[in-house]
Amino acid sequence: MTRVVVDVMPKPEILDPQGKAVTNSLQRLGHRGIEVRQGKRFEITVDGEITDARLAEIREAAEKLLANTVIETFDVRVEDDPQPAAVEAAPDADAPDDVAVQPEDEEVEDTVQVEAVEDEAAQPEDEA
Repeated sequence: MTRVVVDVMPKPEILDPQGKAVTNSLQRLGHRGIEVRQGKRFEITVDGEITDARLAEIREAAEKLLANTVIETFDVRVEDDPQPAAVEAAPDADAPDDVAVQPEDEEVEDTVQVEAVEDEAAQPEDEA
């Protein structure tokens, strides 16, 4: 199986509020001189060989469905290594040493506890 990647990005003249928010957050964290534009990445797994006709089919799908070509550009490419090595994040110098790390193969169950709160303003007042 071969992987084809479609990267979709906002056109340069289009505002990118998500990218701007990330850029501002990075600057607040001390990372200067970095500008972020946020896009989308689609990974398409294709059985068999990638032919020019197959790539044309994927480009057509990208143009009609994956990208809004009025405001976005897209790039289609064949990815050589379908299983790229994971990039490990550098340890956080500010993190405490006793933080437990959950192994990747174990499922973690998130639970949220919600308490009902009565809104006194929404309750009808007793008429005396």
